[in-house]
Amino acid sequence: MSPILYSLHNCPYAIRARFALVKAKQTVLIRSIKLNNKPSEMLKASPKGSVPVLLVPQNTVETNNLHTPYRVLEESLDIMLWALSHNDPSHLLQSGNVESLPAMLAIIDEFERKFVPALNAFACAKRYHENNQSDLRHHCEIELEKLESRLVKHAFLFSNQESLVDIALVPFLRKYARIDKQWFRNRPYPRLRAWLNGYIQSPEFSKVMKNYDLWLDTRKDEHFG
Repeated sequence: MSPILYSLHNCPYAIRARFALVKAKQTVLIRSIKLNNKPSEMLKASPKGSVPVLLVPQNTVETNNLHTPYRVLEESLDIMLWALSHNDPSHLLQSGNVESLPAMLAIIDEFERKFVPALNAFACAKRYHENNQSDLRHHCEIELEKLESRLVKHAFLFSNQESLVDIALVPFLRKYARIDKQWFRNRPYPRLRAWLNGYIQSPEFSKVMKNYDLWLDTRKDEHFG
C-alpha cells in the first residue's frame, strides 16, 4: 500500500508537506479536498479536519483496542520530517550537524508564531477592505526584515545550503507576496524576492503545485511525488 495524502491545493501547510515529499522523492496517493466538503474517510482518520493529513501504511497494530493499518500524521511539519528522514538527497535536514535540526525547528516555530498570524490578519483585512491594513502589514514586515537579514549572511534562510527552513517557509511568503504584488515588488527585500522567485519559478515547485481533481468527485487516487 502507498501512503495517502489528503491535501488542499493552495493551503501553505499542505504545500510545504507536498514540497517535502517531492524533495524526498516519496510517492503517495493524493486526495485533493475542499474544506467545505471533507471526505468522511479523512475525518475518520483525523477528526480535527484540517489538512494536510498523511496516512502511512504500517503493520496492523492495536491502538485503543482498534486495529489500524495506518499511522496518521496530522501536522505538516511531521509529514516533512517523516519524508526527509526516509530520504533526503538534498540534505535539507543537514544531518551531519546534530545542532542543525533543533536550530531549524526553532526558526520555523518563531516564524509560525509571529508571521503566520500576522499574515492571516493582513490577508483578511485586505480582502474585506478594512482600515487597519497598514498596521497589520507592518507586523508582517517586521518578520520579513529578519528574513532579508538572514539572506544577507548566506544564500538560504538557514545557511549557504538549502534546508528544511526554506521549504517550510516558502509557501507562506508566496501567499504574502500574492496579496499585494506591486507593494511587495517595491519593498526593500531584494534578496527575499530573489529567493522566493527562485522557488516559485522552478520546475520542482510546478510539480508541487500541480492541480488534481477533487477526490470526492471521482474517488480516484492519483499518484503524487
